[in-house]
Amino acid sequence: MKNSTTILLLLLCATISSAQSFNNEKIDSLFTLLEHNDKFMGSIAISENQKTIYTKSIGFADFENGVKSTIATKYRIGSISKIFTATLIFKAIEERKLELNRTIETFFPSIKNANTITISNLLNHSSGIHDFTRDKDYLKWNTSMQTEEKMKERIANGETEFSPNEKNEYSNSNYLLLTFILEKINKKPFSKILNSLIINPTGLKDTYYGSKINITENESFSYKYEGEWKKENETDMSIPQGAGAIVSNPSDLNRFLEQLFLGKIISEKSLKQMKTITNGYGMGIFEFPYDEKVSFGHTGGIDGFTSVSSYFPEEKLSISLTSNGTNYNNNNILLAVLATYFNDEFELPNFDRLELSSEDLDKFLGKYSSEQIPPKIDITKDGSTLFAQATGQGAFPLEPTEESVFTFDQAGVKIVFNPSEKTLILYQGGGEFLFKAE
Repeated sequence: MKNSTTILLLLLCATISSAQSFNNEKIDSLFTLLEHNDKFMGSIAISENQKTIYTKSIGFADFENGVKSTIATKYRIGSISKIFTATLIFKAIEERKLELNRTIETFFPSIKNANTITISNLLNHSSGIHDFTRDKDYLKWNTSMQTEEKMKERIANGETEFSPNEKNEYSNSNYLLLTFILEKINKKPFSKILNSLIINPTGLKDTYYGSKINITENESFSYKYEGEWKKENETDMSIPQGAGAIVSNPSDLNRFLEQLFLGKIISEKSLKQMKTITNGYGMGIFEFPYDEKVSFGHTGGIDGFTSVSSYFPEEKLSISLTSNGTNYNNNNILLAVLATYFNDEFELPNFDRLELSSEDLDKFLGKYSSEQIPPKIDITKDGSTLFAQATGQGAFPLEPTEESVFTFDQAGVKIVFNPSEKTLILYQGGGEFLFKAE
């Protein structure tokens, strides 16, 4: 459910050769490394021609009580829910209950520009509607039940980001509004619409609209890593709904995408519209390139859960990864899996950790600012662990790889300190940013 700045869009680049036998042993070695170094907890499933060729699960569904996850463990899938919601919208269009060019003022008269915002704008994030998850006080109320009226009020009170069709910018508000539209035109709750039109017809056994996490139902809690796994708070599912409230596992997600792309849920025409990419955005779906190959899917993130589900139509290949705790970049895992499938080489990561004492970290502490980008970075410590916190964001742990070099693999962050100059250089996403201590 996280906004587009935090979603990994998986721009996968590698040399491809034809798929032969899948090297289970090498991928097993990768997951063993990840588990032993507290880098990842979660599950993966790979399916070819509707047959599962690899599954794996590592870590704990309930870390505090030592409950290990299995391939049947279920996870909150965050924004992958949007593929389901978009599919339901196209079902409604096929049933002549909606039109893509219909404006939303009859549903939401209090929303700015409602008379020019269309269903299509909501689907491909070109509405300009403010994303409620970016509200400064979001984390103060996201664990409490919210009514439909309250959420519509929050969205209506948000500032308009841009005029409809001016550009595309990710907003969870779009898909919450689509949820409310589906409920109005179908005269039933979203969960029942989901069950009757997707889950039951496609035979999904472990997918449903979520509620409070229940370990006895083979669900998982989510975690962040701060020297050890620490449980995250639970977003109340009355908030994300069709934008991020679905629970599933990799095998079910693969089956859903297979059924969708085989024309078992919506028509070929509707699927083509979903896959039409404008300024990087489809309608409930993204395009993920892997060299000359193309897959379609979505990423997800909610609380400590992260996920990705993707389908390669030409190869009839499905890959889904769900995590309830990650201290590593999920994109690197997928690169390794795809390299293995396409018979490419990849190197196993090296997680050798440099041991530094609490006193060793003192020379790095302070508040740093940059002339290149607005956020400041606070560098603090807790015992022998260094933490970084950008303005308006949560703190994250840094791992030393050299005496003055630290990384945060989950977000692809590398920080190089120069204590004598009282500076640091932040490397992320191909960018290089100089910060000076204040």
